[in-house]
Amino acid sequence: MGNINQTAAERRLVLDDIADMRAYERERDEFRRHVIELKQRRRVSVGPIVTLVFENRDTVRFQIQEMARAEKLLIDEAIQIELDVYNPLIPKPGTLSATLFIELTTKGDLEYWLPRLVGIERSVYVELPDGTRVGASVDPEHAEQLTREDITAAVHYVRFDFLPDQVGAFGAGPTRLGVDHPNYAHSVPIAAPTVTELQGDLAPDS
Repeated sequence: MGNINQTAAERRLVLDDIADMRAYERERDEFRRHVIELKQRRRVSVGPIVTLVFENRDTVRFQIQEMARAEKLLIDEAIQIELDVYNPLIPKPGTLSATLFIELTTKGDLEYWLPRLVGIERSVYVELPDGTRVGASVDPEHAEQLTREDITAAVHYVRFDFLPDQVGAFGAGPTRLGVDHPNYAHSVPIAAPTVTELQGDLAPDS
């Protein structure tokens, strides 16, 4: 499990953090339960079809371990490729990182919503108690891969970069997560357990 005293650089995963298949099978059930509980606290639904799951070191490690297990990745080079892809999802101090899901279950819903939600990944914000909004940003390469002019993807990776005074304000009063898109405008209060989790992400490492 993650060490709360890690430096910013040490939040990133390295090869030694990824267990080989036999070792992972021994810890998988317990680790999976831990991550399911963790994601429950780090999940926020905004309106009827958008959910954000805020990532941290454990959620990203779980994703890499499960991918390595499913795809039978046995060599360091293959694991390193996954580390390079997913390490940017681990938030640095002063930053929140999230996977945004557009949760659609039917072909009709996909055909209706995905063309109407182009740009949604840039429409997400955190609203601090004083009304200040911290908007989401997206890696340009990611945006190019997942969004076209006429349709968006059902999964996006977004980041919120906070100024030092905004870090202190987060959770100091009612704090909201919202989407301000022409075709989808919703906001919700961030529950206290989630605020506590995310304050840990934002705080400087000691």
